Amino acid sequence: MSSTDTASDDATTETAADGDEPADRLELAARAELLERENRRLRDEYARARQSQYRRTAAGLALIGICAVPLALLVPSARDVLFALAGVGLFGGVLTYYLTPGSFVAAEVGERIYAAMAANEAAVADELGLGADRVYVPTDDPSGTRLYVPQHATGDVPDDLEGPILTAPESRGLALEPTGRPLFEAFEDALADDLATAPEPLAAQLADGLVEQFELAGGAEPDVDAAADRATVAVTDSAFGDVDRFDHPIASFLAVGFAGGLEEPVRLQVAAGDDRSDWLITCRWDDEESTSTGGE
Repeated sequence: MSSTDTASDDATTETAADGDEPADRLELAARAELLERENRRLRDEYARARQSQYRRTAAGLALIGICAVPLALLVPSARDVLFALAGVGLFGGVLTYYLTPGSFVAAEVGERIYAAMAANEAAVADELGLGADRVYVPTDDPSGTRLYVPQHATGDVPDDLEGPILTAPESRGLALEPTGRPLFEAFEDALADDLATAPEPLAAQLADGLVEQFELAGGAEPDVDAAADRATVAVTDSAFGDVDRFDHPIASFLAVGFAGGLEEPVRLQVAAGDDRSDWLITCRWDDEESTSTGGE
């Protein structure tokens, strides 16, 4: 075979290889589009399934209410109880039907939104040369806790936390609205009892809200040492990824909750867990060396 033929064969092979590359890209693009459509379909089916579950519950409550009315007429001795049951069933059915969520946001979507916010705020804190301290400070507004990020580790908490950038020499840093503040407000509104003001029952309330109300974690086990002014919550299955990022919703909710319930500044620390938990979230309060009020 001549050198000319060899060069021709090489050119043909190269051309075929070049021709395969666009085909591979088209195939990958087609697969990505198919997966995207399937993902949308699954999300829509999940939303419909959740809506159907709410509506079946509403129908069941309404049916109980409807059945209780004729029974109340047939059984005079239990009329008061049955009429009350009818009222509860009908009212609960209507309420459940009209309060059925119209859409559901996947945890992955929320986590990505939070990740961007956390990266931006962490970048601002780094640019300002701030330290690693995170102090959640209650204000005059019961739910108005602020996140104070000081430049240096210090025991002084400034009186003025209007922020967002604090420039006074003794209290340089950031004063931000924490992500846990609106969560805590919703948590308080949904409480059947008053918010606890002692560490142990407060920790139990917050852990229950974290798992049962907001479903931000698969598990939350509090360990309170009231004598040491400390509470550590062992968290598993975070719905929003790594908890050691800037003002993570899980850690922020707990810190805001302790600050609001105990009416004390709370210093937050987050560490990786052990074989029994994914993350250990520690809140400390009433430490004279670390949370004394400044400006005195």
